[in-house]
Amino acid sequence: MKPLLLSTALVALTLPALAQNAPELDAMSAEELLPLAKAEGTVTVYAFTSRIAAVEKAFEAAYPGIDMVSHDMSSTEQITRLKAEASAGIASADVVYISDAPVVFKDLLEPGLITRYVPPRVASLLDENEKSPLLAQRLSTKVLMYNEEANPSGAPVKNLWELTTETWKGRVIMVDPLQRGDYLDLMTELVVRSDEMAQAYQAQFGKAITLDDEIETAGEQFIVDLFKNDLILVSSTDDVNAAVGARGQKNPPVGFTSYSDRRDNEDEGWALQVVNTVVPANGIIFPAVLAISSTAKNPAAARLAIDFLMGDDSSTGGAGFKPFYVAGDYATRSDIVSHPDAVPLADLKAWSIDPSATAKIRQDVSDLVLSLQ
Repeated sequence: MKPLLLSTALVALTLPALAQNAPELDAMSAEELLPLAKAEGTVTVYAFTSRIAAVEKAFEAAYPGIDMVSHDMSSTEQITRLKAEASAGIASADVVYISDAPVVFKDLLEPGLITRYVPPRVASLLDENEKSPLLAQRLSTKVLMYNEEANPSGAPVKNLWELTTETWKGRVIMVDPLQRGDYLDLMTELVVRSDEMAQAYQAQFGKAITLDDEIETAGEQFIVDLFKNDLILVSSTDDVNAAVGARGQKNPPVGFTSYSDRRDNEDEGWALQVVNTVVPANGIIFPAVLAISSTAKNPAAARLAIDFLMGDDSSTGGAGFKPFYVAGDYATRSDIVSHPDAVPLADLKAWSIDPSATAKIRQDVSDLVLSLQ
């Protein structure tokens, strides 16, 4: 008993010093972090996915005595909240699990509201852009989806410009890009890829694109034409999924949503499937990143939680990665194999976003979308 008490006391005395020494904590293994994390006793996670609830349960089973407190909120909500808390001098989050990298890098990382952490055991398994400027846990998507029950012969769209035609008038649906940053990133990528959009227009209509007055690119013209064709905007991804995927429909809409939401087809009675035969692309693929709050009250537990979220050394990532081992999510770790039901990443017809390129014109695209609503 005496050695145990001395060990616990040593941890308690050491913890405050280590909490201020991020490099030393960063170099620790999960086994070395564990006694410090247990002394902290809790870790608070802001996450952009409801699947964090399953992570919380698995983490607490793996590390009894450490309470994970998770908060499910969109990336847009997280960014707003973290900035407001920083201004008010409030320290709530320990771990930030978030998408919308163009805004995260600019509004959270550059001002120092969050910091990078890469667990030592996974560093060699990641490409450089997957661990800098922030750690990417997986790649997520916002892509065009259709109802495969109503379309047994395959996707009903071969070219994105079809969505601007009479056939699809009032039958394209997505979350309002001004409410969810991932969808604004999708709109922005259409503009970034304007050369490809112009080529796709030529392929669809047999003539070069003509731009409206004050419209400068083919991507912007597509957005304008899509809104003119009665694009339906909703407030949540679940609304898109239900409208597109509900079984029993004869003429369902198509919509931009998360490919990984196919995981709920059986439970929700959906028939969602990705449109993967469309030119020039079906949408975007982007990183879901992990970071530590610069004001984390539980820095050891924060690092342990991130280590857990990166998965274990099995081919599917184990309990920490299980909620994300689904068709449509792609692990960044090179040793985690893709889900067998997924389109292989190399074959997915989605654009990989460049956060720096997106950030340069994102506000202009936001202004355009606002003018069309």
